[in-house]
Amino acid sequence: MLEELIIAGFGGQGVLRLGQLIAYAGMVDGKEVSWLPSYGPEMRGGTANCNIMYSDAPIGSPIVTSATALITLNGPATDKFENTVRKGGDIFVNSSIVERKIERQDVNAYYIPANDIAIKLGNARIMNMVMLGAYLEKTNLFSVDIAEKALRHVLGASKEKLIPVNLDAMKEGAKYVK
Repeated sequence: MLEELIIAGFGGQGVLRLGQLIAYAGMVDGKEVSWLPSYGPEMRGGTANCNIMYSDAPIGSPIVTSATALITLNGPATDKFENTVRKGGDIFVNSSIVERKIERQDVNAYYIPANDIAIKLGNARIMNMVMLGAYLEKTNLFSVDIAEKALRHVLGASKEKLIPVNLDAMKEGAKYVK
């Protein structure tokens, strides 16, 4: 099994945090993982993306050139990375921000109003977790229990109170691909 994922959006949308979380979940799950972040010099609003490899076998390179999946959080990221997904792959689109549909017919596209869901749950910053819930529901890459362990590590003890709302966000996101 080899999952090659690209997550892309603006800085401040939780792109890198989400990638970090998935990579850490892989370590908890006993998998081989790599996480390669890329971001502009801006603090917020610049481009941000990361490549995540998640595998049963050793990983030769951290660079994703033919993704099995893409999580795209804004229009420019969709435009830039749509064609990096291999035939039969999955594209998860934050339809709260991305207005257009995926043009390709050879991939599976899922439209999740992640910002709207996060705001409804009372915390706009958990939009990335809504997208993670949709992604995990479709791929079954790892369990919710592993996601919770990874969340506890990535958020740390000082933000432990945020675990329940993050898990709720994942549940809501999963509903959009069932």
